[in-house]
Amino acid sequence: MQSGRMSDHFHALRVADIIAETEDANSLRFDVPGDLADLFRFRAGQHLTLKADIGGEDVRRNYSLCVAPHESELKVTVKRIAGGVFSNWVGDHLKAGDMVEVLPPHGSFTYDFSPDAPPRHYVAFAGGSGITPIMSLIRTALSVEPKARFTLFYGNRDSSSVIFLDGLSDLKDRYMGRFELFHFLSDEAGDVELFNGMLDRETCDAVIEDLLRDPKAIEAFFICGPGPMMDAAEAALQAAGVDQQKIKIERFTAGRPSAAKAAQLQQAKEQASGTSMWVTLDGRARKVEFNGDNILDSARDAGLPAPFACKAGVCATCRARVTEGEVEMGARYGLTDEEIAAGYVLTCQSVPKGDGVKVDYDS
Repeated sequence: MQSGRMSDHFHALRVADIIAETEDANSLRFDVPGDLADLFRFRAGQHLTLKADIGGEDVRRNYSLCVAPHESELKVTVKRIAGGVFSNWVGDHLKAGDMVEVLPPHGSFTYDFSPDAPPRHYVAFAGGSGITPIMSLIRTALSVEPKARFTLFYGNRDSSSVIFLDGLSDLKDRYMGRFELFHFLSDEAGDVELFNGMLDRETCDAVIEDLLRDPKAIEAFFICGPGPMMDAAEAALQAAGVDQQKIKIERFTAGRPSAAKAAQLQQAKEQASGTSMWVTLDGRARKVEFNGDNILDSARDAGLPAPFACKAGVCATCRARVTEGEVEMGARYGLTDEEIAAGYVLTCQSVPKGDGVKVDYDS
């Protein structure tokens, strides 16, 4: 029995085109059949989960949409990473015309842009392939809000590794006076010393002081890229007195939990041994035994098709609402404070606290 929640299910989409962005990054444009058009509508900054059978293994990865909703395209960018099973499969084997299993758009790295908004200034810190969701946000903000300004600080190794180099230049030409772009290159020297090197804490501090002047007046900050860069940008903004609510962060991977948090989760797992819980999915509630690891894997071990992608507490694909009882949750990057307050958890990171916990994937 299906509840009709098609957004939790994968759909086979045809790869319409593969565009080489750099030597190691390709954009995939998908054809969306008319009967799935509404399902695949998205908000700026969201991502898709792609699934493929690679060497007999079910491999899933999240990739951010790099286009704006109004552009009527569904396109993500995939950058090769060393040892990356999915990214190298895309680069080596995927071709136009192939079919890929795709989960409809999701993610909370978004913003409510409004055509009636007063003049607002947005700022983004991006590193490497972290430009992908930010490109979607930039295109949307500048198009939807005619009075908006957007400033981008973008870090890479050298000019040849800059994803969307031409696209960003086109945006500068199209939105003169409204879009500012600053490149930071670690392996290529330019005339301005500030722009030589990575977006580390020292550079982020200098950027905020010298180029933004009044960071508290910025409407919102968007941060996406390697972990150290994101941590540096966030810490610099906090030190400058920026309200945490204005800082939006999209993480590709979760960091290692602290020793104290890891010990706390292990204790919770041991205490949950032998307990059972109720899992609601696709309109049906089923009693599930806890498998000693987490709620998601317990549900899947019981034969339920509970949705997942990263299993690292980042993507929120496995989000469910706790309707009864309590759980202990580890990483929570994929959830907003509002979602947590409403009772949502990431089931890949959650352990039931006692018998009779109820979680609902349909909420």
